[in-house]
Amino acid sequence: VMAAPPRIFELKGEDLPIDIVYEDDDVLVVNKAPGMVVHPGHGNYHGTLVQAVLFHLESLPQATGKEPQRPGMVHRIDKDTSGLLVFGKNDHAMQHLAKQFFHHTIERKYMALVWGDVKEDRGTITGHIGRSKQDRKIFRVFEEEEGLGKHAVTHYQVLKRYGYITLMEFQLETGRTHQIRVHSKHIGHTLFNDNNYGGDRPLRGTLFSKYKQFVENCFAILPRTALHAKSLGFEHPRTGEWKFFETPLPNDFVSAMKKWEDYTQAKGFQFEEDEA
Repeated sequence: VMAAPPRIFELKGEDLPIDIVYEDDDVLVVNKAPGMVVHPGHGNYHGTLVQAVLFHLESLPQATGKEPQRPGMVHRIDKDTSGLLVFGKNDHAMQHLAKQFFHHTIERKYMALVWGDVKEDRGTITGHIGRSKQDRKIFRVFEEEEGLGKHAVTHYQVLKRYGYITLMEFQLETGRTHQIRVHSKHIGHTLFNDNNYGGDRPLRGTLFSKYKQFVENCFAILPRTALHAKSLGFEHPRTGEWKFFETPLPNDFVSAMKKWEDYTQAKGFQFEEDEA
């Protein structure tokens, strides 16, 4: 049973570890750990990144409208996703950053492991994204003529092929909820261990039990969606200077990649898609 939301919920700072990548009087850039919820919401009223940031700063500009639990926030990433987020430390910074997101001038690149051998070395996925009518927890791509969802564009590039999975770099042009996860699934390549979208079971590969066990071992090493917000670039709200930050892949991601690397080398054969 989901916990009922508290009637009066006062947002307070909590002494939680955060990895600060950069900070000045206007902006705070943090490297979010996987498994940490970004802001309070249904069933997660404590232990979020927003509360950790509030403890560190003591105050943040109030979020507008219906989002009082998101002070200082101009974007977010999923609980399972690791990587970079920027907070505005005052109203001017927050509004300036929000405009950059609105006009798609922010540069954001992600790394992901996806199921299957992606045919093209690079490409662009375009498709309206909206909440699924069948399952409100997930999103899907709608055809333009359906008149549903919001315009979304994702650029991708193959970084490394492991046969049954591929290491990808995604660059967001728009910022819709679950955008990379939904767009990648739409082109037939669900993210590795993405339990919302069916990536938490072997979607490519052999029927051998040894292979299934190998995949289970990878899931145990990387017990989350294989997605990392690697880089973030924006115009500084006060100085106008272009700021760019990059963060390395976390250990769980690196360890899973190493396992696939070893597996691919040990096999030493051409992977066939029709084995799936």
